[in-house]
Parts: sequence; structure tokens; C-alpha cells
Amino acid sequence: MGTALVYHEDMMATRLLWDDPECKIESPERLAAALGCLRQCGLEQRCLHVAAREASEAELSLVHSPEYVDLVRRTQTLGTEELQALSGQYDAVYFHPSTFHCARLAAGAALQLVDAVLTGTAHNGLALVRPPGHHSQRAAANGFCVFNNVAIAAEHAKRKHGLCRILVVDWDIHHGQGIQYIFEDDPSVLYFSWHRYEHGRFWPFLPESDADTVGQGQGRGFTINLPWNQVGMTNADYLAAFLHVLLPVAFEFDPELVLVSAGFDSVVGDPEGQMQATPECFAHLTQLLQVLAGGRVCAVLEGGYHLESLAQSVCMTVRALLGDPTPALSGPMAPCQSALESIQNVRGAQAPHWKSLQQQDVSPGLGPSIHFPEERPLLLLPGNPVYKAEPLPRLLLDQKHHYSVPPVRMAVALTAPHSTSALPPDVLCQQSAPKWETEAWAKSHESLAQDETLTALGKFLYLLSRVLDGQVSSGVASTLASAVAATLDVAIWQGLSRGAERVLCVVLGQLDRPLDLADDGRILWLNIGGKEAAIFSMYHVSMPLPRTTGGFLSCILGVVLPMAYGFRPDLVLVALGPDHGLQAPQAALLAAMLRAPAGGRVLALLEESAPQLAQALAQGLCGEAPPSLGPFSTASRVDLQALMGLRAQLQWRWEMVRVAAPEPTRGAPCSRSLERPETSAPPGNFPAAAPALPPSASVNDR
Repeated sequence: MGTALVYHEDMMATRLLWDDPECKIESPERLAAALGCLRQCGLEQRCLHVAAREASEAELSLVHSPEYVDLVRRTQTLGTEELQALSGQYDAVYFHPSTFHCARLAAGAALQLVDAVLTGTAHNGLALVRPPGHHSQRAAANGFCVFNNVAIAAEHAKRKHGLCRILVVDWDIHHGQGIQYIFEDDPSVLYFSWHRYEHGRFWPFLPESDADTVGQGQGRGFTINLPWNQVGMTNADYLAAFLHVLLPVAFEFDPELVLVSAGFDSVVGDPEGQMQATPECFAHLTQLLQVLAGGRVCAVLEGGYHLESLAQSVCMTVRALLGDPTPALSGPMAPCQSALESIQNVRGAQAPHWKSLQQQDVSPGLGPSIHFPEERPLLLLPGNPVYKAEPLPRLLLDQKHHYSVPPVRMAVALTAPHSTSALPPDVLCQQSAPKWETEAWAKSHESLAQDETLTALGKFLYLLSRVLDGQVSSGVASTLASAVAATLDVAIWQGLSRGAERVLCVVLGQLDRPLDLADDGRILWLNIGGKEAAIFSMYHVSMPLPRTTGGFLSCILGVVLPMAYGFRPDLVLVALGPDHGLQAPQAALLAAMLRAPAGGRVLALLEESAPQLAQALAQGLCGEAPPSLGPFSTASRVDLQALMGLRAQLQWRWEMVRVAAPEPTRGAPCSRSLERPETSAPPGNFPAAAPALPPSASVNDR
């Protein structure tokens, strides 16, 4: 199985035949630019090519009325004036004699992709289509959209393949009200959309695009709207929305398929969105979605009207689907005030329906270091109605030419022969660092002096060197239980000496932090399952390992990943020490999710007596979808209190941990510093008080 790429060049046939400034941006060049970039970057050749087919009228009728399908069919014989008159009856729509053919191909491409993924022909994929679909309604075209491609694909997956839980993620910058209307009372489809809203002053100007619209009847809680009330949202804002809203609910929902309404008008440079997220952000978002539904992710193109940013964003999405490491994110990793207010509002609206949001709440409160540096004000559209797209930075334009993928995605260096039996032979690393180098690093650790531990250290150092020099993306290594702590210590200093500026250590179990590690911003030590929940300094945090699925996810999504993204590590070291308590599905999920913040540079170290965990870590680092964690269960009161207390204190230094805007400055303009936050502030600068645990509320059983 691989990544399917579905398209048909006939979809470039339809184009605007008269003067219409609003509609002219939806042009055939959009598809040509995306395809050209995929070919130039060698990505099309790596995909499984699937030709689009026309959707049948019966398939279109899964979500559209027969009368509407008949109306679109009749456009094939209309002249230009008749087409223009008909188009004028709809909002931001144009028809062409080829519209019916192209729109059927677009819907059929989405169906082909879903069939390929659900039958096992492909693991995931992208359908490059036009016209787009997410605004189209049962009996009306709308917003360039004729047939609702993603909605048709979702209904098809339910009826033909028997799926009961489908997640639709709409990251287009416009609200996909068509999808929302079609499934608003259907609990089998969870619809998530973020969109430019500006308190109802941005198209399509609908009150039902706001956060308080959550669905109807049995579908209450299955519509999630996250409205952006300012322009200028960045990578940090988009990631915060995923970590603190979408992913907690998605894990609780446990989808069997993820459909993405992949609109790229939410990227920097696009005149419709006026946002500042960069193309590589969509590689991160895609990789985060791949931990759901066994990795069955089907992306379908929607909007995107800046040809260069559209093309590069499509390439980044395909790279992530192929399993390539994600490139580093640019810009400060701190959500802005307006984004935090939106996140806070949607969490409040959805909390009655989802246990996962109830157990993550952190009251904003007061604390030291409340600041939103005032260097880049982001303008509201009203009062600035004329928008001129700024030229994209040269770095962005050249990015596709500088992006490289390590020749080896993942390698393992395991000491016990039986540990390798379940792994493919091409990932085994048999080489070792030179003996003199190994002995030099082992001198300061008595536990590394034995022949067996020296052999394991030599393999580990060789593997670490290959990761640091870009020949291997990630790796798994083992050693004797008594040597895990010493080997990790060597790895930290080897990483720093070989050019890594920031090393993230995620330690599971009872492994003490080396005493000689300074709090100088180079090393972030996160101990999960340590002796206590404590913040020893801003770079040394200990937290419990919750035993429930909900508690584990709260730990990873609410603390570990936000801190990792805020820290921006060059290298992630994962170590499993004594009494780590990690199960294989948890290990695979942790490894898979830690790939993103460090561009795939993750090296896991564990005891040689844990072959199942070694296999799970290797699979996660290879990009394989982790197995399900099992039925969702909330964190225990003790674990929840500990995590909430940690997050309440950490949010003042690690801004990606925040889920709410600080009260004293609510309503202030959304602004950020363009510089990376200072990392040399004194340790321990946190508020002492933690919020009380909120009382439990009624929750709909899922």
C-alpha cells in the first residue's frame, strides 16, 4: 500500500467565460500549479496514480436532490449568456459547458480515493479536484462549489463500506456550511471546521458558523466550528486548535476514516484568507491526523488561490502522507490572544458533549509573565477593505528546492537477537562507532564498562551519528537495564557536541535527571511517570503517567506536545526506564506524535528485555499508524488534578500549553513578537496556585 494521487486533467476544462472579479480566482491554473509542483518535487512519481472517474447521478443523489443534479446536467447545452444568467442565481458561482463533466469527475475522484483506501489498495491519499465542494448544498451551488465532493464521499463510505464513524476536517479558510447542513443531525459524521469569521463579517456571513452551533438532534456535539475573528493566524494558532480542540475530541470519537476538506486559502499569501500559516504547517497537521483511523486519511482539494502557496502546501501535504519527516515550523510558537479566545469559546460550547474537553480545562487566571509582545499588529478586515497580497518571502518560494529527506527513514540497533525477529531486515543497524570513541564516551560511567554495554553503546553512538548527520531519520536502540540512564546521558552530550542546539528528553519511568544538566535552554527534560508531579524548573518537569486512555491523551496533547512545539528541538531522545508502565499502543502513539516537532529526528532507547515495545516504537517512528488505545475513559481525579496543576503553571512560560486567553487583556489586538522567546529566564518562575478541579458535568456517552 502507498499514497494514492487521484486527478484527471479534464478538470482543468471549466473556466470563467465572462468578467467577474469575484469568481476569476477559481481558475484551471490552480490545478496546473499543484500538479506541476508535485512533478517538479518528484512526489507524483512516488504516489500510486488513480484516474478519476465521473460520479454517477445515483452517487450524486446521495446528498443532492435529483432536481438539482438535472439542472447542472442541462448546463452542458447552454450558451454563455444563459450560463451567466443561471450563475447569477447563486452566490459566487459560475457555470461552463464543461461544469457537469468536471464536477462529476471531482466527486468521482473523491469516491475513487475512498474506495482505494477502504479496500486496502492505498493507505491514504489526495484527490486533486476542481470545482471544489464544501459550500455546495442539497439543492444549490455556492462559493465556486457545484457538488459536495467530501459529503458525497462520506455518505458513500457509510453506505458502501458500512462505516459508522467518519471525521471530516475542514481546514479551508471559509466555513464549509454545505457539509455542516448535510450532516448537522447525523452522529456518524463529526465535522470540524476552522474558518475566517470576524464575528460574522466575513463570507458567508452566517450566524451558524459561530462556535455555539454544535449540531441538531442526535447530531448535537458532532459539529465543531472554530471561528477565527482576526486575520493573521499563524502556525502556532493552527497547531493549538488541533492540540486543544480537534485531537482530544477525535480520539474520543475514534473515527474509522478521516476526510480532509483540504483548502489552502488558509496559507500565507492567499488573498481570501489573509492568514500567515506557512505551507509546512500542513505537513504537521496531516501527520497529526495520521495517528487516527489506522492512518486512513483522504484529503480532497477545496480552495487555495495564491498559486505558489497552494502548490507548496499541496506538496507538503503529500510529503506527510508519504511518511516523510516534517520540516521545521517558522515563526514564534505562541498562539495569539484572538486565537485563544476562539479556542476557549469552542471548548466551552463543546464541553457538555465531550468528556475529553471537560477533563482538560485550565482556568486562565492571573500569573507572572503575562505578555503578548506588541511588534506585529494584525488588522481586522473592516476598516481595511482593500487587501493587497504581499509577495511571499524568498525563503518560502525556494523552500521546495531545499527540502531533503534522509535516505533511511528508520533504523534499529538492538542487542538481543530475538528483539529483531518481528522487524523487517532492512531497518537493522549492525555497525558500531569506532572502539576508541565508544570507550571515550563510556569512561565517565561505570555502568558502561562491561563488554556487553560497550557493544550496545557503540551501536547506539553509530545510530545517533547517522541521525545527526541526516542519513537516518529516526531510530530505536536497546541496552541493559542498568545502562539506560548512562547511555541517555551520553546521548545528550553527543547530540549537543554534534550540533544539536536543543535536545528534548522524554523519559518514561524512574530515571533521574543528570545533575550536571544546566537550565540554559538547551535541554528540556520531561519525566512521564516520575515519582511526583512537579516543576523543578522551566526545563525540568515531572508528571504522572495516567493509566486511562483519556488521561494518557491529556498528558500527551495537553503537556508533552505543546511543550515540544514550543521548545523546537533539533533532536528528541525517548528513554524507557524502570517502572515505565508504557503499553505497546501508547509507545507507538507517543513515537508517532513526537516525530513532528523535531522533523522526524527521534531516537528511542529501552531495555533489551522489551522486544514488543521496541517493535511498537519502530512502527511509530516509521510513520505507521498506531493501534487504537481502546475505549475512551477519563482520567482519574488524582491524575487530572496533577495534570491541570502542571498546565496552570506551565502556561506562563510555555504558551502552546494555553487553552484560554488571560482575562486582563481580553479584546486586545492579536499580536506577537517576531523573535523566538527568550530561553534564559530564571527557573521556577511560575504561579503557586493551581485551579481547582471543576465539578463533573453530564456527558453524552459515545
